[in-house]
Amino acid sequence: QVRPVESGGGLVQAGGSLRLSCAARGAILSVFNFNDMGWYRQTPGEQRELVATIDTDGNTNYIDSVKGRFTISRDNAKRSVYLQMSSLKPEDTAVYYCNTAPKDIWRWGQGTQVTVSS
Repeated sequence: QVRPVESGGGLVQAGGSLRLSCAARGAILSVFNFNDMGWYRQTPGEQRELVATIDTDGNTNYIDSVKGRFTISRDNAKRSVYLQMSSLKPEDTAVYYCNTAPKDIWRWGQGTQVTVSS
């Protein structure tokens, strides 16, 4: 069973940058390559939100609030997805997760906490 493992979160000041990584543990190459992938985020008491997606051809999409600041990428050989975040804002504070997109079909990992101080 595939288990995403996220890393790279931390505490950063507003305007700073972070790079998140996600390794799809247990995914065979063909399974990973077949799926569009996404980064999601969740704050306490809120629904998990899909922030960025990348399809199997490398085409990307973002929600308006992160356009121009976040960049999603993937390395199929490493079965990994990345999220480069810059110009971070306090409202970006959340636990970030990766999964297939737009429908999450893998079980959720533990996520990685991103905290942006003002």
